[in-house]
Amino acid sequence: MSPTPSRRLLAVADDLSGAAETAAGLESRTTRSRVVLVGDSAAPRHPGEATVLDLDSRHLPAAEAAEAVRAALVLPPPGDPLVLKKIDSLLRGNVAAEVAALAAGGAGVVVAPSLPAAGRAVRAGVVHLGTTPLHHSDAWRAEPVPPPPSVAAALGPARTALVPLSAVRDSRRTLLTALRTALAEGRVAVCDAESDADLDAIVEAALADGPGTRLVGSGGLAAALGRHLAGGTSPQGGEPPQDDVPPTPAALEDPRPLLVVVGTAEPSAAEQIRRLAADGAAVLRLPVEALCADGPAAPIASPPLSADGVTVLTPAPTRAPFSPRRLVHGLARAVAAAVARHDGSVDLVLTGGETARRVLDALGVTELHPVGQVHHGAVHLRTPDGRSVVTRPGSFGDADSLRQIVQALRPHPTQRKVRP
Repeated sequence: MSPTPSRRLLAVADDLSGAAETAAGLESRTTRSRVVLVGDSAAPRHPGEATVLDLDSRHLPAAEAAEAVRAALVLPPPGDPLVLKKIDSLLRGNVAAEVAALAAGGAGVVVAPSLPAAGRAVRAGVVHLGTTPLHHSDAWRAEPVPPPPSVAAALGPARTALVPLSAVRDSRRTLLTALRTALAEGRVAVCDAESDADLDAIVEAALADGPGTRLVGSGGLAAALGRHLAGGTSPQGGEPPQDDVPPTPAALEDPRPLLVVVGTAEPSAAEQIRRLAADGAAVLRLPVEALCADGPAAPIASPPLSADGVTVLTPAPTRAPFSPRRLVHGLARAVAAAVARHDGSVDLVLTGGETARRVLDALGVTELHPVGQVHHGAVHLRTPDGRSVVTRPGSFGDADSLRQIVQALRPHPTQRKVRP
C-alpha cells in the first residue's frame, strides 16, 4: 500500500508513555500525529492525521481491555482505517485479549513486538533482551506472574504462525507469501525481527494488499510505519507539520517551573534523581502513607514551585506494604495541588505510563501534540495551551536520562538549576 494523504490512521495504546512513543514514531514531514486521552476527541482534524488513543488499559481486567479496543475501532469517522495496536515490547498488559479484539470478524493481524532501539529482538518467536530470552530475565520482576516463554504464549488461545527471520530477510515475495498464507489460514502472523530494516520490510509486506491488515507491535513498529507513510524518509528527518501545533513558549521571557514526577519503581530511578539533586534540583520525597490515604481530598504537603527552578516529586522509600494504584493516584493529587498553587504554567516530566496518565487526568489534560524525542522513549509533547510535557516509560533511560530531559527543556543556564 502506498502512502495516501487522506488515509485515516488510528493507533491505540494501553498506556500513555506508549501512546506518546507511538505518536513520535508516526510524526514526520508528511504525517501529523496527535495523542488523545478521551475517545470523543479521536476524530481526525486533518486529512491523513494519525490519531493515537491512550486506552489506559494496561491494568484493566482482560474483558474490559478487549472492550476498550472494540470501542476504539468504531470511533468516528466511519471508513477503512489503517489500525496500529501498540503493545509493550516486554509483552506486559492484556496482549491476548486486545489482539483477539483486533482479530474479531476475521481481520488479519500481524504481530512484531521487536524494539531494536532498546536492544529487544524477537528470535524464533521469543522476545530477547540482548541475548537473554525474556522468560530468563528479570524484566517482569514487578509483575505478579512470570513472563510468557514466547510471543505465541502471550497471545493465549489465538492460532499463530511464526514468520522466521529468514523469511523476513528473504525476498519481498517470500515475506509477502508467508504473511498471506498465515492470514488466509486465520492465524495471527508472529514475525521475528532484530533491526529497523526488518520492521520496515514487515510493514511494507503487511500493507501490500491494503489497510485491512492490522499491525501490532512496539514503538519500533510504529516508527517503521511512520517511515512507510512518509515514503521511506526518517520520521526525524525534518520538522513536523506546524499547522495547529501549539507554539513553543518563550521561556526566557516568561520563566516557568519544571516539575519532574518520578512514580516508577525501577531501581535506576533513584540514581537518576540523585544526579538531578547534585545538579541543584529540589527533591521532595512524599510519605507513602499520605499518598495512599483514602479519599480524593487527602491532604498531601507539596512545596511552592520556583519560577525558574527544577523540582522533583517522588514517593519516599518505604518497607511497608502499599497499593501501587493508590500511590499513583496520590502522587497525581500532589502534583495537581502543587500546580494549582502556582500562579502560571508549569512544565512537566512524567516517568511511568500510569503515573503520566493519572497526573494528566488530575490536571484535565486530554490532548497532546508530539514535538520530538529527547532520547529513545523520552517524548517531548505540548498541551494545546503550549505547556511542555515529557513522558518516558519507567524502564527506559540510563542514569543520565532525567538530566538529559531537563537540559533539553531548559537549555540555558538561566532557565535551570542544572550545570551545562
